Amino acid sequence: MAVSTNDLKNGMTLDLPEGLFSVVEFQHVKPGKGGAFVRTKLKNVRTGAVVERTYRADEKLDQAIIDKREMQFLYRDGTEYVFMDTASYEQLQVDPVALGDSVNYLKETDEAVLQLYDGEIVGVDLPAAVELKVADTEPGVQGDRVSGARKPATLETGLVVQVPLFVNPGEAIKVDTRTGEYLTRA
Repeated sequence: MAVSTNDLKNGMTLDLPEGLFSVVEFQHVKPGKGGAFVRTKLKNVRTGAVVERTYRADEKLDQAIIDKREMQFLYRDGTEYVFMDTASYEQLQVDPVALGDSVNYLKETDEAVLQLYDGEIVGVDLPAAVELKVADTEPGVQGDRVSGARKPATLETGLVVQVPLFVNPGEAIKVDTRTGEYLTRA
C-alpha cells in the first residue's frame, strides 16, 4: 500500500528496496527557496541499524502492514521454539535466529507478541520485565559488604546477569528485557 511522505507517523513500517524499516522520527521542512522535503530517521526492523533519509514532499513510499499476534511460548522442540496463537490455537515453530535476544527471556507458558510480515517474524514484543529463577551463582561471602557489589548469576534460560551479593540459587528475580539488567527480587 503506497503512502505519501506527508502522512508519515512514528512507528509506521515502510517496505523500502533496502529492506523493512520503521519510522523513528520525521520532520517536514519547508525552506524559503525550493520545494518542501521530509527528513526521516528510519530503523531497520531486522538488523536494528538506524539510517537517515530525505524524501521530497508528497513522494510515495510502500507501507508494510505488520501483523501483531499474541502468542504463548509452549516448549522447545530440538532447536526450534513452539508458539501457540492465543486466539486460534494454531501452533507455529520458530527458529531462534528469528527471535533474536528475546530467547534469553522466554520460559514455557510466557506470553509474547510476535510481529509477522508475509509470514516472516520480524520482531518480538516482550513485557518490560520478566521473572526468572536463578539457576546458578556463587554464594555471597560473609564480610563482603561493599556497597553495590555484584556477582554473575546464570538464570534458568541461560542468560547471565550481574546480581547483588544477597541473591542465592533458586530465588526468582525480575530482569529488564530492554537492557538485560537485574531489577529486584520477585
